[in-house]
Amino acid sequence: MLSPSLEDYLEEIYRLSILKSSIRVLDIADRLNVSSPSVVKALKKLHEEKLIRYIRYTEIRLTDDGEKLGRLLVRRNAVLQEFLKVIRSNCNLEKEAEAMEHYLSPPTISAIENLIAFLKLKEVREMYDKFNEPPSDTHWSDKIQTQ
Repeated sequence: MLSPSLEDYLEEIYRLSILKSSIRVLDIADRLNVSSPSVVKALKKLHEEKLIRYIRYTEIRLTDDGEKLGRLLVRRNAVLQEFLKVIRSNCNLEKEAEAMEHYLSPPTISAIENLIAFLKLKEVREMYDKFNEPPSDTHWSDKIQTQ
Protein backbone atom coordinates (compact mmCIF):
# COMPACT_ATOMS: atom_id res chain seq x y z
CA MET A 1 0.00 0.00 0.00
CA LEU A 2 1.33 3.40 -0.99
CA SER A 3 1.51 6.39 1.30
CA PRO A 4 -0.72 9.35 0.40
CA SER A 5 2.38 11.19 -0.81
CA LEU A 6 3.42 8.38 -3.17
CA GLU A 7 -0.16 8.14 -4.43
CA ASP A 8 0.04 11.83 -5.32
CA TYR A 9 3.26 11.28 -7.25
CA LEU A 10 1.84 8.30 -9.14
CA GLU A 11 -1.38 10.17 -9.89
CA GLU A 12 0.59 13.08 -11.33
CA ILE A 13 2.89 10.81 -13.35
CA TYR A 14 -0.21 9.18 -14.83
CA ARG A 15 -1.69 12.58 -15.73
CA LEU A 16 1.58 13.68 -17.31
CA SER A 17 1.85 10.40 -19.25
CA ILE A 18 -1.42 11.24 -20.99
CA LEU A 19 -0.16 14.69 -21.97
CA LYS A 20 3.48 14.01 -22.80
CA SER A 21 5.54 11.29 -24.40
CA SER A 22 8.46 12.05 -22.11
CA ILE A 23 8.17 12.90 -18.41
CA ARG A 24 10.94 14.72 -16.59
CA VAL A 25 11.63 15.18 -12.88
CA LEU A 26 11.06 18.92 -13.30
CA ASP A 27 7.61 18.30 -14.82
CA ILE A 28 6.56 16.42 -11.70
CA ALA A 29 8.21 18.92 -9.35
CA ASP A 30 6.41 21.83 -11.03
CA ARG A 31 3.01 20.13 -10.97
CA LEU A 32 3.27 19.08 -7.32
CA ASN A 33 5.14 22.18 -6.17
CA VAL A 34 7.95 20.15 -4.59
CA SER A 35 11.72 20.04 -4.97
CA SER A 36 13.52 17.88 -7.53
CA PRO A 37 15.26 15.83 -4.78
CA SER A 38 11.84 15.02 -3.30
CA VAL A 39 10.65 13.82 -6.69
CA VAL A 40 13.75 11.65 -7.19
CA LYS A 41 13.23 10.06 -3.76
CA ALA A 42 9.59 9.27 -4.62
CA LEU A 43 10.54 7.94 -8.06
CA LYS A 44 13.00 5.51 -6.50
CA LYS A 45 10.28 4.21 -4.17
CA LEU A 46 7.76 3.87 -6.99
CA HIS A 47 10.41 2.06 -9.03
CA GLU A 48 11.02 -0.34 -6.11
CA GLU A 49 7.26 -0.97 -5.97
CA LYS A 50 7.40 -1.79 -9.71
CA LEU A 51 4.90 0.93 -10.55
CA ILE A 52 7.29 2.91 -12.74
CA ARG A 53 10.52 2.37 -14.64
CA TYR A 54 12.95 5.02 -13.57
CA ILE A 55 16.41 5.45 -15.03
CA ARG A 56 18.05 8.57 -13.70
CA TYR A 57 18.34 11.40 -16.25
CA THR A 58 16.64 9.40 -18.98
CA GLU A 59 13.36 7.66 -18.34
CA ILE A 60 10.24 7.84 -16.21
CA ARG A 61 7.63 5.37 -17.49
CA LEU A 62 4.64 3.72 -15.93
CA THR A 63 4.59 -0.06 -15.76
CA ASP A 64 1.31 -1.80 -16.59
CA ASP A 65 0.52 -2.00 -12.86
CA GLY A 66 1.49 1.65 -12.41
CA GLU A 67 -0.77 2.69 -15.26
CA LYS A 68 -3.72 0.74 -13.82
CA LEU A 69 -3.23 2.19 -10.35
CA GLY A 70 -2.61 5.69 -11.73
CA ARG A 71 -5.86 5.50 -13.70
CA LEU A 72 -7.73 4.43 -10.55
CA LEU A 73 -6.20 7.26 -8.52
CA VAL A 74 -7.20 9.84 -11.13
CA ARG A 75 -10.71 8.34 -11.30
CA ARG A 76 -11.02 8.43 -7.50
CA ASN A 77 -10.11 12.12 -7.49
CA ALA A 78 -12.58 12.88 -10.29
CA VAL A 79 -15.38 11.01 -8.47
CA LEU A 80 -14.80 13.00 -5.30
CA GLN A 81 -14.70 16.31 -7.16
CA GLU A 82 -17.94 15.40 -8.94
CA PHE A 83 -19.52 14.44 -5.61
CA LEU A 84 -18.57 17.78 -4.09
CA LYS A 85 -19.98 19.55 -7.14
CA VAL A 86 -23.25 17.58 -7.02
CA ILE A 87 -23.81 18.34 -3.34
CA ARG A 88 -22.93 21.96 -4.12
CA SER A 89 -20.14 22.15 -1.61
CA ASN A 90 -18.87 25.70 -1.52
CA CYS A 91 -15.18 24.80 -1.43
CA ASN A 92 -12.07 24.45 -3.55
CA LEU A 93 -13.00 21.17 -5.24
CA GLU A 94 -9.42 20.11 -5.98
CA LYS A 95 -8.15 20.73 -2.46
CA GLU A 96 -11.16 19.14 -0.79
CA ALA A 97 -11.02 16.02 -2.98
CA GLU A 98 -7.29 15.77 -2.32
CA ALA A 99 -7.91 15.92 1.43
CA MET A 100 -10.49 13.12 1.26
CA GLU A 101 -9.16 10.76 -1.37
CA HIS A 102 -6.40 8.92 0.46
CA TYR A 103 -8.66 7.64 3.21
CA LEU A 104 -11.51 6.12 1.24
CA SER A 105 -11.59 2.51 0.10
CA PRO A 106 -12.51 1.41 -3.44
CA PRO A 107 -15.94 0.14 -2.27
CA THR A 108 -16.63 3.55 -0.72
CA ILE A 109 -15.65 5.31 -3.96
CA SER A 110 -18.03 3.00 -5.87
CA ALA A 111 -20.80 3.78 -3.39
CA ILE A 112 -20.16 7.50 -3.87
CA GLU A 113 -20.39 7.01 -7.66
CA ASN A 114 -23.79 5.38 -7.17
CA LEU A 115 -24.88 8.22 -4.89
CA ILE A 116 -23.80 10.77 -7.52
CA ALA A 117 -25.91 9.01 -10.16
CA PHE A 118 -28.86 8.95 -7.74
CA LEU A 119 -28.50 12.63 -6.84
CA LYS A 120 -28.47 13.56 -10.53
CA LEU A 121 -31.97 12.12 -11.09
CA LYS A 122 -34.28 15.06 -11.78
CA GLU A 123 -36.81 14.36 -9.04
CA VAL A 124 -34.09 13.65 -6.48
CA ARG A 125 -32.22 16.81 -7.53
CA GLU A 126 -35.38 18.87 -6.99
CA MET A 127 -35.93 17.37 -3.53
CA TYR A 128 -32.28 17.89 -2.65
CA ASP A 129 -32.43 21.52 -3.77
CA LYS A 130 -35.41 22.12 -1.44
CA PHE A 131 -33.69 20.29 1.40
CA ASN A 132 -30.45 22.14 0.78
CA GLU A 133 -31.86 25.67 0.90
CA PRO A 134 -29.51 28.10 2.60
CA PRO A 135 -29.81 27.83 6.38
CA SER A 136 -30.54 30.71 8.69
CA ASP A 137 -27.78 33.11 9.69
CA THR A 138 -26.17 30.46 11.85
CA HIS A 139 -23.45 28.26 10.40
CA TRP A 140 -23.58 24.56 11.38
CA SER A 141 -20.28 24.86 13.28
CA ASP A 142 -21.74 27.70 15.38
CA LYS A 143 -24.66 25.44 16.35
CA ILE A 144 -22.28 22.78 17.64
CA GLN A 145 -20.32 25.25 19.75
CA THR A 146 -23.43 26.60 21.49
CA GLN A 147 -24.70 23.21 22.61
